[in-house]
Amino acid sequence: MHTFTFVLILLMLMVASFFFGRRRAVTVSKGDVRSLNSLPGYYGYYTALWCGIPALLIFTFWQFSESAVITNLVIAGLPEEVTLLSKQQLNLVINEIRNLVSDNIVASTISPEIAAAAERYREMQAISKMALFAVMMALGVGGATYALSRIHQQHKARNKVENTILIFLIACSTIAIFTTLGIVLSVLFEAILFFQAVPVTDFLFGLEWSPQTAIRPGQVGASGAFGAVPLFTGTMLVSAIAMVVAVPIGLMSAIYLAEYASPGMRALSKPMLEVLAGIPTVVYGFFAALTVAPFFRGWGESLGLAISSESALAAGVVMGIMIIPFVSSLSDDVIYAVPQSLRDGAYSLGATQSETIRKVVIPAALPGIVAGILLAVSRAIGETMIVVMAAGLAANLTANPLESVTTVTVQIVTLLVGDQEFDSPKTLAAFALGLVLFVVTLVLNVIALYVVRKYREQYE
Repeated sequence: MHTFTFVLILLMLMVASFFFGRRRAVTVSKGDVRSLNSLPGYYGYYTALWCGIPALLIFTFWQFSESAVITNLVIAGLPEEVTLLSKQQLNLVINEIRNLVSDNIVASTISPEIAAAAERYREMQAISKMALFAVMMALGVGGATYALSRIHQQHKARNKVENTILIFLIACSTIAIFTTLGIVLSVLFEAILFFQAVPVTDFLFGLEWSPQTAIRPGQVGASGAFGAVPLFTGTMLVSAIAMVVAVPIGLMSAIYLAEYASPGMRALSKPMLEVLAGIPTVVYGFFAALTVAPFFRGWGESLGLAISSESALAAGVVMGIMIIPFVSSLSDDVIYAVPQSLRDGAYSLGATQSETIRKVVIPAALPGIVAGILLAVSRAIGETMIVVMAAGLAANLTANPLESVTTVTVQIVTLLVGDQEFDSPKTLAAFALGLVLFVVTLVLNVIALYVVRKYREQYE
């Protein structure tokens, strides 16, 4: 029986418990539901929660522990010469057993002991699933029965249901917080290991990026240089070009849609503009490499300019086109939400429509506009595929948009691909770059919040 089947059966049992709980509430009220402490539906939810939550908790615990328990039992049944193997060799045996259980290898190519262990694994899996089904059904029925027995006229079902939902929301928030904390700590610890091998000053202020460390002793040309300034420069250059394209076009589009466009034009134009946000970035990368970059190169030749076939200009322009919906859609929603009373007040004082937009609507919508631009900046900094296909991988220290550059995110991907050892400076450099990106994004958020708060105080 598959996991989906377990969950589906439990959901059906919860639905049935809901109806039984609601009917029980109506019964104890003797037809007068106004005598109940809560609405009948809350008694149904109360019964359904008692039916589902204990079973779901056991199901989640079972899913995480089942594989480890079965593996340990199977290993205990292997011959002694197998159990005495080293940890790495034993892991290979375990993987072979699991592959055989999944029918990924042919049984005739393995030893009889491994085949017997795989058969025991299958048997234990079947027993485990049967036991899980029995436990879940027992907990579900038992929980529903207990909840039904607790229902009476003064039972505060609504309070209990709402408290349960509150606990669930707190748990979700806690998971999100700890997930973020785990990501930050994991990046920080690996970055610290990198900075133990490479000085922080060399990384932050070095002007040469060539992270080719030696894989074996005596290898030629692999000393490694981890100066990240060319990466920071390339990232800022491409992001700046993208924002120069995206912010004016996106903001002007939002003003037109919110203030000047007719309802029919707005209903047609806004979805068409937001389609740009749904196009995969690899498609933008192909567009940049096959259309935009050759166009700029040909245009440059006609003007006597030497434009590289992979340039920051092509990548930045296409990235800006991709980011337009982020600025436009958010700014449009914020501008559209400005109270009409503010516009009417400006008109009553003799202001024109353009003056009202510039001096009343835009200041009132500034916090949302700044949030949209900040989201666009973060999107530009984190983009990878367009830069790989249109700007290249060369870590050139230049402010010339006509030359090829690379960005931090591109190098993170490049560093984590290949046969390099995970604890080498080359691989650990990816975590140091990730930490820098995190700090930069955090600083941008703090600055944006400060600017918005200060302007809002002046406006209010």
